[in-house]
Amino acid sequence: MNTLSPEDISRVIEMAWEDRTPFDAIESQFGISETEVVALMRNHMKQSSWLMWRKRVSGRKTKHAQLQNTNLRFKCSQQRSVSFNKISKRR
Repeated sequence: MNTLSPEDISRVIEMAWEDRTPFDAIESQFGISETEVVALMRNHMKQSSWLMWRKRVSGRKTKHAQLQNTNLRFKCSQQRSVSFNKISKRR
């Protein structure tokens, strides 16, 4: 497994918890496979949290890009939508 900084480990865990982020996106950004993500989650989480996460993602279509009907995309849940319509950019 690649040596990841604490910030990278935190981001990988955050991405793994997100329902719409496939393992392929994590691999392309951080260079770690699904198996390595599972091991990282197991090593950096409480057992009960890991078991809950593992049960939730097992067989989930959104976590496996090849099972999705959509294209691979990178979007954080905190990312705002981008539009050239000035009305939609209200704060």
